[in-house]
Amino acid sequence: MSASLDPITLEIQWQRLVTIADEMDNATIRASFSTIVGESHDFGCVIMDHSGAAIAQAQLSPPQFCTMLPITTKHLLRRFPVETLCEGDVLVTNDPWLGSTHLPDYNLVTPMFRDGKVVAFLGTVAHVSDVGGHLGDLEAYDVFMEGIRVLPAKFYKAGEPNHELIEIIEANCRVPENVLGDLRAIVGTHRMAIKQLAEFMDDYGLADLAELSAAIQDRSEAALRRAISDLPDGVYRHEVTGDGYLTPFTLKVAITISGSEMHFDFAGSSPQQWDAAINAAFNMTYATAVYPIKCMLVPHVPNNDGLVRPLTVVAPEGSIVNCTFPAPVKARAKVMKHIPPLVFGALASLLPQEAIAAAGGIFPFHMNGDDPRFGRFNVHVLPHGGMGAMSNADGHPPVAYPHNSTVTPAEITELRSPVLMLSKRLLRDSGGPGRRRGGLGVEYVLKCVAHKPITLTIRPDLLRNPAPGLFDGMPGAPGAVFLNGQRLERFVPISFHPGDVCVLQIPGGGGYGPPREREPELVRADVANGFVSPEAARDIYGLEL
Repeated sequence: MSASLDPITLEIQWQRLVTIADEMDNATIRASFSTIVGESHDFGCVIMDHSGAAIAQAQLSPPQFCTMLPITTKHLLRRFPVETLCEGDVLVTNDPWLGSTHLPDYNLVTPMFRDGKVVAFLGTVAHVSDVGGHLGDLEAYDVFMEGIRVLPAKFYKAGEPNHELIEIIEANCRVPENVLGDLRAIVGTHRMAIKQLAEFMDDYGLADLAELSAAIQDRSEAALRRAISDLPDGVYRHEVTGDGYLTPFTLKVAITISGSEMHFDFAGSSPQQWDAAINAAFNMTYATAVYPIKCMLVPHVPNNDGLVRPLTVVAPEGSIVNCTFPAPVKARAKVMKHIPPLVFGALASLLPQEAIAAAGGIFPFHMNGDDPRFGRFNVHVLPHGGMGAMSNADGHPPVAYPHNSTVTPAEITELRSPVLMLSKRLLRDSGGPGRRRGGLGVEYVLKCVAHKPITLTIRPDLLRNPAPGLFDGMPGAPGAVFLNGQRLERFVPISFHPGDVCVLQIPGGGGYGPPREREPELVRADVANGFVSPEAARDIYGLEL
């Protein structure tokens, strides 16, 4: 651990790095072209040191992205060693087994030079609007059906665009102006961050960031090791069952605590599936497994690579949490979403105050087509279900988890596509009953007002296996999708005709503790607010109104 940086100086410099990452985040939103980046916030920004280790991330960035990006950077540097890089180079890949585990996530990494030496890397992971392939999310037989795969390459060379690569990307997506606009905007945010990092280093007379990086990572590692050491050694197990798509799957984990270290073993989890694009490559499993540990044990330490040093993760090759090439992976979030409740469930007996019941999941949909009023459009919306409850708090109403995206506003959806949002409302009785109630789910009602059919793609979850509760808390309500009144079971791209109405009912979160232990005044307030029906208050909570 670095002894030359006193705690006050370290905190000031560390927070300034976080602020620069936040500026990257803000600039990405302002310069973006697509709804998936600018409105849904499906991207993450991270500052890394000269070795590619993360030292700061934007505070609104998805934690999984910023844990995976240093791994991706090291893959990129094996293809392009540091000594071969030039000022103005920008490295890129969207390979699911090197990057953020599905093709829409482009990883861009820019080296920062100072006095002719690389002193840092700026990185962004962003979900772009389109990568070609078929328009569905769920039904694919291999990754080749899902779009273009860019192996490690230079997006910019010495400050100049790599026109050959850009032409390949442009020729293989439906909305190239959105995709390339977002990627070029990200390059601009990296240049801005390099200028701000240079000013920061000038202010403190720093030739490089090595000492500051070591202090940030060493102290973060020490804080997590202390917290793990306070837990009793042992092996803690849990398993969950997810809908999958055509076939359900099971995830299993054994968490071994030994001294100041924690080891995750996913042995026994279901094998990868070849008839549904729900497989998770290892990077996603790793990043999503370590995330709840930071939340439970060191929630106030900003994310950086020091927090993963005491943690190791293994998963059987060929399993649904460590799939092998060329397995289909586009909808890997349907597996990823179940990893936090798997980890919380395993450690709930040790950390009952910190554990969170399962959430209502992510329920993405997007509209694609061509319309004389909107041109060629591809508009994404990323709604989530209700949060799971905790020992001391009801679950939040619909909120992003374990991702950190936002919901495209109805006004933007209607401005960018021929789809009206007829209503959006919380669903009564959808939050899992418990001493602390799960967060409510939400219903969207969409109407097509196009002049000709467009394509509507929906990726639902928790239709058959709703979010479970903890400590005798009950599950949240399951999800459902209806097209013109008919319940849908298969989710190939939908031909959305003028006048068609689609209803999406997004699940609620699980409850925490026995429902009969909920305070009567809270049940009365839930009924008054429309969260719980009088019938549920009587039958489940035991309160006659």
